[in-house]
Formats: sequence, structure tokens, C-alpha cells
Amino acid sequence: MTKQTGRLTLPTDADIVEETIRLKNLLGADALRDCDGTEMPDALLNEPVKKYATYYTTRKDNAWAEQNPEEIQQEYLISNRVTARSEKLCIRLMEGFHTQQLKVNTLDDPKRWWEVIDRTTGEVVSVDDWEFKKEREEVEIKTIPYHEYTVSFLAFLIWDPVHMYNFITNDWKDTPHQLTYDVRQPKTQKYVKEKLKRWCEENPQIDVVRFTTFFHQFTLTFDDKKREKFVEWFGYSASVSPYILEKFEKWAGYKFRPEFIVDQGYHNSMFRVPSREFKDFIEFQQQEVCALAKELVDIVHSYGKEAMMFLGDHWIGTEPYGKYFAEIGLDAVVGSVGSGVTLRMISDIKGVKYTEGRLLPYFFPDVFGEGGDPIGEAKDNWMKARRAILRSPLDRIGYGGYLKLASEWPGFIEEIQSVVGEFRQIHENMNGTKSYVAPFKVAVLNCWGGLRKWMSNQVHHAIWHRETYSAEGVLECLSGMPFDVEFISFDDVKKGIPKDIRVIINVGDAYTSFSGAENWIDEAVVTTLRQFVDEGGGFIGVGEPTAYQHQGRFFQLADVLGVDREMGFSLSTDKYNEKNPQHFILEDIEGDIDFGEGTTRIYAQGDHYQILAMDGEYSQLVVNQYGKGHGVYFAGLPYSPQNCRILLRAIYYAAGMEQEMKRYYVTNVDTEVTVFQKTQKIAVINNSGKECQTDLYINGDFIVRLTLEPGEMRWLNETM
Repeated sequence: MTKQTGRLTLPTDADIVEETIRLKNLLGADALRDCDGTEMPDALLNEPVKKYATYYTTRKDNAWAEQNPEEIQQEYLISNRVTARSEKLCIRLMEGFHTQQLKVNTLDDPKRWWEVIDRTTGEVVSVDDWEFKKEREEVEIKTIPYHEYTVSFLAFLIWDPVHMYNFITNDWKDTPHQLTYDVRQPKTQKYVKEKLKRWCEENPQIDVVRFTTFFHQFTLTFDDKKREKFVEWFGYSASVSPYILEKFEKWAGYKFRPEFIVDQGYHNSMFRVPSREFKDFIEFQQQEVCALAKELVDIVHSYGKEAMMFLGDHWIGTEPYGKYFAEIGLDAVVGSVGSGVTLRMISDIKGVKYTEGRLLPYFFPDVFGEGGDPIGEAKDNWMKARRAILRSPLDRIGYGGYLKLASEWPGFIEEIQSVVGEFRQIHENMNGTKSYVAPFKVAVLNCWGGLRKWMSNQVHHAIWHRETYSAEGVLECLSGMPFDVEFISFDDVKKGIPKDIRVIINVGDAYTSFSGAENWIDEAVVTTLRQFVDEGGGFIGVGEPTAYQHQGRFFQLADVLGVDREMGFSLSTDKYNEKNPQHFILEDIEGDIDFGEGTTRIYAQGDHYQILAMDGEYSQLVVNQYGKGHGVYFAGLPYSPQNCRILLRAIYYAAGMEQEMKRYYVTNVDTEVTVFQKTQKIAVINNSGKECQTDLYINGDFIVRLTLEPGEMRWLNETM
């Protein structure tokens, strides 16, 4: 019998005490929490469960921020691009920004910290050739007619971005806008430490302090209509101030430029190949932020409480796969689970005692209201999360938002009961052991490597984008597959590829950090990878892998992949491509393959390729023999159960270890199998919304035929 209590955190609020107790008992929750905009009722403080309290280091104290306006948090902004039509131009700095969120910094010297750039030439305009007109919040520039100009400038964050988001999403009316303050600065830092001590003394019944998060908000900037203007969950644009930047200059040994942050207006999106200066800034911020975060965690521990970090909101500088994260000394990390990828982003974190995931949907009115489908969202979220949990389990799960909304939605609590029951069942059957994985590792190659593990091809935290889903699907598939997955950078490749890595995957659009851009004209990179495949390794490319126009090739490893992309330069060269879909990779597959947005104009080339799928005259799926190894090319690979099966087979083929695939195997592409050898337990899951039959194989031998209900997880004994 599965244990019916534990491993679950529920939200609560002051007006839902009795219902909280009922649901706690019904669902077996062993922890309660408050949320942004809610309160932990005094009546629940004596409940025999852990109590989490959300703690804000940077807001919820407007009095302090108003008394110390120079220590309000700041963000680097870039103005609109404006074309000069004469020899003088005035640029309105705040045009297009929301003035309730941001305010131009007029306290610090603009000539020291701002930058005017001629975007036609890329040249920095001399500080002698522009002036800031404070009363109009404009910059007046001496210009060259018909050149385009921008101003990069500092602004104060006078409304916390997450509070603003929650305010707008939940249609709050009378809640005061929460100011932010910069804990990195000495006066505020001292105040925040003393305030935390007082809070710990005044809240003896709180067991877990959930920091939301520490000091710097990811980039969340609103436009003048209160719409999201720029959102970069990995962005460092709002982690700046003259105080911080002066410290950086001493640390780095060179002068800071605003361009290192605004980055031509891209704000160092994750898709940009990071510059040396931006990587330096990330390194510096991580050192400083993690060291200061440790001081706050030590205060919490001194009062006998646990310290938990929310992987979101003000998480910048506390990157969990960075070199300094473990030094913080946190007890736990909690984060939002929007997919298998975001689950692995949390569950793979080391250096904490336990990990916790907030499952979707959040109990917010935008979902639990007219037109919302919280039950459907919960089912979809759980099916993606479950396959990843079987590979790398979270220790706990929970929910966030307004519990009253969830309790009043017909059938939703029953859905939570099912999810929580399966989660506990997984832990009971695995009993702290790891699931079986193939006898080789798979590596994902991009510019970020291990620093941004399970974070590739995301715009911000599991949000669907037409431009990314065909690539992000690769990681979603991998999140629940029987492989140890490493994330490696191009610098890692040049140091030598470890022997336990058998397959390397490169996925993304050309010239992005995920494909690799100029790294593909690095001789050491391409020769190392060619040797790796030639000697028996596998290389899988999706989208525009190895892409950089150079020396008559667009895909620089076209010889390994067996394909290149027609850029219009070689139309005069005839191409004779024919499809032959008879291959190990497609043995399970029925019907058409979904390549998503795909990549157009891909043609096979060389002497050892086989085209498995085509779109008219061009190729979509190609395999290639390269020495003792294999290349595989996909035009795109969005997440679906069928595409998971295709990628599974492609990895075993690329590794040259096809016979290993049926060590543990199920035939129906809508199903997957996970094996815990030490406990002799086997989980077979149905990832579809329909009933299906599947055959289980162990060591290549047929064992049993199973009929699974929609979404079912069936447990078997390995010794059956």
C-alpha cells in the first residue's frame, strides 16, 4: 500500500482555514505555505505540519526604499532606435516603457554610466557630443543625418516586476505598488540582515524560510500599456548599479560598458552567443551574490530554521549549476514545473538536501476562471513531469496560488489526489535508488554548457514559442529517457571529449548560442568532433546544427551529418536525393513524422547517407556513416511520444549500440518503461490520452502484453 501522506506542500490564506485543514488531511500534505498576496493564518501555526513562509529580501518594505532612493534597484535600458534627419536629434528615454515601473536615474552621472551609440556604424558617440536634458528626460545628440541612434541608460525599478505581474494578472485594486531595494549596497545590506534576524525571532513557528529569491530580478520589463515588453528569465539587465559596476571594474580589470548588458537591444538573450565581457559579469555576480546569500542563510540556520530558495523571480546570480551555488548552504530549492525540462532543471540540482517542484497550474484566476481548463492543464503537466521524475525525482511537490480557487473547481481536487498518489508511489517503488540508464552518456553541445543545464532553447521558463518548440522538444524528449545527459560547451570539446560520452547532440538555429555560431569555424572544435565520430561516436544535429557560412559550407560538419543547407549559393549544383525509409530508427513508426516548423532547403550530400524522410525535393531526416561512427540529422523534433521513440532509436543508432535498446523496451510509441534494478520494480507509463496495448521486452525477450488506461502508470516486478 502506497504511503498516503508526506512529500506535499499546499498553499493557504487567511480566509480559508477550515478548507486548508480539510484538504491537508484529504491529500496528506505535510507542509503549508503562503504565497505572494496571501497570509499564513495564525490558526494554522499549530497544525502538525511544516510551515513555509515566503520571505522577500528586496521588497515589501516601501518605507525603507522611500527613505533611501539611491539604493532602489536599477536596470539598464536601451531607448528606441531613432533616425536623425538633421545634425541634431533628441531621444525621449522613457518612450515605450511604463513609468510606474521604471524611472530614469538622475542621481548618478550619465556621462559616466550611459552610452550613446551610432547604430549605423556601431561607433560610440563621444560624451562631448550629447547632453541629458533632465527636465524633459531626453538626450540631445550631435548627429550625422540619416544615421540611427540609441541611448543606453540606467533606470530605477520603482515597482517590483513580479509584484507588478501578480498585480496585473490577479486584477488587484488597492494593493500598494511594492518598491525594490538593492541588498548589495552597504546601507541596505546591513538593514536587511538585521531585519531578517528580527523576523526569525518574531516567527518562531515558521520552519522553512522560502527566499523569493535573493537580490536581483530576472529581466521583466513592461511597456507603456502594462504589457510585457521584454522578458528574459536568464537576464542580468536588472542586476546593475554604479556601486556594483565599480566593484566589477576592480574585479575584472577593465572599464564597464553599458553595451555589455544591453547588447544591441538583445539584452543578452540566452540565444545570443555570450561575449567574454558578459561571461565575466555573470562570473562576478555569481561570486558576490552567492557569498551574500550565504550570510542570510546562515542567519536563518542560527534560528534553527531551514532555508529554501525559489528558482525564479530574483534568482539572478544564484545559478544552481554555477561554481558557487553549493557554497550558499541552502537546505532546498523549489521551482515551477512547466514541463519535463523544467523539472529536470530543478531535480538535477546538487548542493541542497532536497528539491521541490511547484506543479501547474498555479491557482490563479486566469486558469480557474471562464475559459480556463485547470484539469486538462494539470493532466498535461503531470504526464510530462512524470516521465522526468522517473529519471530524476524531485523530493517533494506542491502547488501555489489561491487554494480557494482550486477547492471550488469541480473535479480538480480529485485530479490532485491522483497526481500526488502516483508521485508517492514512484518514491515508494524506487526506494531511493536510481533508474536504469544506457551504458553510455549523451551530451548536449552549446555555448553555455553545464552552466545552463536543462535550459537550452527556452525564451523564458517553459513558455511555448513557434520559433523554439521544434528544438526545445529534443530536451523534453531527453528529460524522460534512459540516458545520463551531460551539457557541454565548445571549450569543453577542445579539452577533449570524455570516453563515457558516446553521442553528442547539437540543436538550434544558426548563429544562436545553442547552434554555436562562430565556434564552428574553430579548427580545434571541428577536428575534435570529426575524430570523435570517425572513431565510433555519434553526432545528432537538429535544425541548423554546426551552422556558419564558411569555406563553401553552411553546416561545417556537413561531412559528418551527410547534409548541408541550400543558401542559394549552390543552386547551380544539381542534387539527386531519393528517400529510403527502411531503417532501424523508423521500425516502430507509423504515419507521418512531425518535424514541427522544420528547417527548409536541406539536401543530402556525400557517399554514405540515407534519406529517411523528405519534404518534396529536400530532406528532413538523414543518417550518415562517417568512419566507424554515425551522423543523424533532423529538420526539427518537437515533443511528442512518437518523436521520443524516434530520438531514442536515433541515439542508440548513433552510438552504434542498437542491440542495447531492448534491454528494457516497450513496443507502443505512446508508452515508456523505467526500471529500478535494485528494487526490481518496473514502471510502464502511457503518455497518451487513450487506451493502448504495449509489449514489454527484457534483454530482447518478450515478457508480457499490457493494456493501459489513458495516462496510466503500471508497476511490475522485474522478476515476474
